Amino acid sequence: MAVPVGLDLPDGLRTPATLVFADRMERNLAAMSAFARDANIALRPHAKTHKCREIARLQMALGARGLSVATVGEAEILARPGNARADGSPDVTDIFVAYPLWADKDLIDRLSRLVDRARITVGADSPEAVRRLAPISRNVQMMIEVDCGLGRSGVSPEEVTKIARAAEHIDLELSGVFTFPGHSYFPGAGARAAREEAAALGRAKDFLARSGFECAERSGGSTPSARHVRETDLTEMRPGVYVFNDAQQVELGVVEMEDVALMVAATVVSRPAPGRFVLDSGSKVLGADRPSWATGHGRLADWPDARVVGLWEHHAVVELEGAGPALGDIVAVVPNHVCTAVNLVPELVVVDGGSVVDVWPVAARAANR
Repeated sequence: MAVPVGLDLPDGLRTPATLVFADRMERNLAAMSAFARDANIALRPHAKTHKCREIARLQMALGARGLSVATVGEAEILARPGNARADGSPDVTDIFVAYPLWADKDLIDRLSRLVDRARITVGADSPEAVRRLAPISRNVQMMIEVDCGLGRSGVSPEEVTKIARAAEHIDLELSGVFTFPGHSYFPGAGARAAREEAAALGRAKDFLARSGFECAERSGGSTPSARHVRETDLTEMRPGVYVFNDAQQVELGVVEMEDVALMVAATVVSRPAPGRFVLDSGSKVLGADRPSWATGHGRLADWPDARVVGLWEHHAVVELEGAGPALGDIVAVVPNHVCTAVNLVPELVVVDGGSVVDVWPVAARAANR
């Protein structure tokens, strides 16, 4: 089987298997850490990409301020005591739940216990959501979510003051404002999304200042827009995908194939017609995400012109003109969206120098609440 320079698949793999290439991942982690440091912006990586304690420790050891998560469940798992290793890699003791929480009694009770283990900041985008945090208002901090053009959650910069007043009323500390420039996930959109992100956060900060509120933090960042951020734009950035990268990042031109650190090893199980073959890694391993601009459901690292054109639960149909892998060959598939692919598997098989060197549990897998 042909493999690209620098990519060695271990012998004896049972497929499908989700592989992490340690050297590539470590290079990605170090590069983003260095960029944030040079830009004088705090790095708070989004752990929903990897959901893995081992990688969280590596990020903290490289100087991350803390972690971002999407759910309280992710925070509970990643802030679990005893995560530190003998080599001195630190525990995670500072977590931002970067989501507009609507806190019921269960979440309030869990956050109450969580604050004994870590500094916790939560997101909100309405006065009503803020008021639900009253039982723990003196134990957590809050960030107001601002919409910078994605059109998902978050308020306009003009609306942040009313949310800040609701927090003040219940003695809840306001840390600042945050946003997600998710519209950076479109060809050529990274720089524009970064500018719109900076403008929205800056306007929100100004509106808060006019009403007497401090805004210490302006938090944003996505992997496609991260390299366009300047020191004056943000105080912290929260990229997640950069740790592994994926087919979307390659197609967007954010990275090259040699920067992709997570791939799915899959076996060619059928060759039903010329130029078409079938792999044993379907949507239950690769994930089903495919944005409108993507040229397929995933790519093959060994064959740049190949595309996953059909996806079923346990079948991935690949089109490739000319010679390709034979029946029984194992190929490396690059998922479109790595965050979804990671959440589908219980473990990551760590590869270094062509050998399996470790297996990391996806500890926060399915921690959706």
